[in-house]
Amino acid sequence: MTLTRVSHSAVKVLSITALLLAGSVFHEEIMAQANVAVTPIAQPVTDTGIALAPARGSAVSVASLPDAWGGQRSGAEATLSDRVVHYQIAATLDPVKHTVEGKQKLTWRNRSKVEVRSVYLHLYMNAFEGGESTFFTEQRNSGKGFRTGVGTKQGEWGHIALRSVTQGGAKVAWSYVHPDNGPQTDHTVVRFDLPAAVAPGASTVMDIDFLTKLPRVIARTGYFGSFHLVGQWFPKIGVLELPGERGATAPRWNVHEHHQESEFYADFGNYDVTLTAPKAYTIGATGVLQAPPVEKNGMLTHHYVQGDVHDFAWTADNRSAKPLQESWTGPGSPKVALSVIYPPEMKASAIAAMKAAKDSLAYFSRTLGPYPYKTLTVVVPPFNAAEAGGMEYPTFMTVEGKTRVEPKTMAAFDIDFVTIHEFGHGYFYGILASNEHEEPMLDEGLNEYWDHRMLVERKQDVYPVTPFLKAIGITFSAKGFDGERAGAPREEPADPIGENAYDRLQGIGPAYVRSATMMRDLEARLGKDATERAFKEYYKRWKFRHPSVADLREALADGSGQRAVVEAVFAQQVYATAKIDDRVDKFSSDEVLPQRGTRDVKGTWVEENADAVDKRVAALRAAWNKANPNVKAGTKAGTRAAAGPFPYRTSVVLRRRGAPVPQTVLVKFADGSSETVTWNNEARWQRYTWLKPSRAVSVELDPQRMHYLDVSKLDDSRTLKADTRASRRWSADLAAIFTLLFSLIANV
Repeated sequence: MTLTRVSHSAVKVLSITALLLAGSVFHEEIMAQANVAVTPIAQPVTDTGIALAPARGSAVSVASLPDAWGGQRSGAEATLSDRVVHYQIAATLDPVKHTVEGKQKLTWRNRSKVEVRSVYLHLYMNAFEGGESTFFTEQRNSGKGFRTGVGTKQGEWGHIALRSVTQGGAKVAWSYVHPDNGPQTDHTVVRFDLPAAVAPGASTVMDIDFLTKLPRVIARTGYFGSFHLVGQWFPKIGVLELPGERGATAPRWNVHEHHQESEFYADFGNYDVTLTAPKAYTIGATGVLQAPPVEKNGMLTHHYVQGDVHDFAWTADNRSAKPLQESWTGPGSPKVALSVIYPPEMKASAIAAMKAAKDSLAYFSRTLGPYPYKTLTVVVPPFNAAEAGGMEYPTFMTVEGKTRVEPKTMAAFDIDFVTIHEFGHGYFYGILASNEHEEPMLDEGLNEYWDHRMLVERKQDVYPVTPFLKAIGITFSAKGFDGERAGAPREEPADPIGENAYDRLQGIGPAYVRSATMMRDLEARLGKDATERAFKEYYKRWKFRHPSVADLREALADGSGQRAVVEAVFAQQVYATAKIDDRVDKFSSDEVLPQRGTRDVKGTWVEENADAVDKRVAALRAAWNKANPNVKAGTKAGTRAAAGPFPYRTSVVLRRRGAPVPQTVLVKFADGSSETVTWNNEARWQRYTWLKPSRAVSVELDPQRMHYLDVSKLDDSRTLKADTRASRRWSADLAAIFTLLFSLIANV
């Protein structure tokens, strides 16, 4: 419950006050247990000079300025990105208490033209401190868990406690704020009020001592047994957006609470991190290990450095097997050292993940742009830590873990797809660092789409039939984009594809599947070559910056050379919720016979009644048969063509119950000929007719399957003769399923 939703009755005001106090006391108790000095939590305030980004910002419609985020990177600059931050962190893991003790020196540069008195940071780990965070409140309200639905038991909560914050030796006052109007008991965003303001163009250094308590693995981070996946574990500064960047018209802090269905957004910078853990623990992390680890008192300190990234994650486990290590090279990329860290029982997954990772490096580098980093670390989580799998960080990702990976099985497909998917995030979330909170289609959607393109090239775009389905008699399998289409709301899409991640009626799923389906349809219209040119242009313009949906739109329009098509699709699907629903409404092909009435016979008008017409038709048919003695009635010698003395009028009526899209209509005739027309206007219906010597046999709307967002493809075609193959197949499959279910019930 938030203050904005409460009436002004005295009873409710008292209730809210009690709730706020309870939340504050709860958080103070957590920090007291960690021996942390507690800073009083002030009421949320807004920096008088710089506003916060809107709580429910979504797809930006105005393109960013050319000099946004320091301008397009040419490759001649000293660094890959315009580095805004520098993190120097010394962290020590206690694998028994599952805590990380950290000392962080954060250097931040003020890119704006105004003085900055306050800065905002994310404390993402506080999403897991208790059931009253924004994360758990949204989870409770939605009625669904995160991924596997693993619950948090007593003693398994996590949090991040600020022990000390100083600027130049002076204490920094801080308070929790709620940019998205979430519950006042959420502590995932903090405001630092600086003793010394940061002048335009100047930098400041903040020293932050913190203690992070990891939760039992949940939502991309945490521990299980000796396994630790440490993500979003340190205080991370928000993004100060400037006018002309992602729709901003004035400087603003873009810093959102940690929602159940959103991820992360941060500035590029440099990370210099030392990780200390017991000697028996295998460590993997973002970046390049600088030297052999240093041992002291049974602990090893590992030193990693990585520039031009916007996050840092790591893993530690004393059960890991010796990591698999290989290398990869490609045009325009440095030599990449790959490492797969895995528990001994998951070796099959590690081998498969290594191959998929190397294939991904080759595909994404060729179709988008070169991979710019020197390392790639892949982590296979152990049993009971699945919530840590399937997650991406710069140069570091987690995948699926299985003990057996037989070729051409669903297990093999899962390993490959998840590895490709998480690697792809390294481009769309990592290098093309979009705002995952506000515009998830730029990461989740584009990545899902590009992953399936890679699977098509790999000839792996068909979901394997599982043993269970084979056992019940179902042997057909679906292609990858068919699966995306099946999961995409098409009849009543509630939210535009460009909607933010956390304010969707139908959840985050459509950000993946509807976006991927829309992009697949757009490629069908643009063509493969034009699409790849456009995406290479997108990568070229926006690598190491922060593009918006509008920036993607402009890059695709310019890169493909088909602006009208791109703008139309974005207007219908990204900024709106247009339904696509065209169908064949009527289809006929009838012989055109003489009709009753008068006609001119050698200058004399003769009236014919029905009997006379029938006699004339019969005479004409007899004459035609006599002239074609070797042709069976209704056919033409040597062909399957329907023929005779009279032509056929074929009529097709199309209906439109959604937004207009360009459609192709294909009509096939019995003589092997065909007619193709294009329906490309905003009419709600359209009729086409042909007068030909042959009868039509079928009509098909969208024969090239360009519009997967269409509500139903079953109403896109018709035949004059009923074709029951599809209905028989579906009926048989359903019958098999019901037979199995009834047999199970009967044997309970």
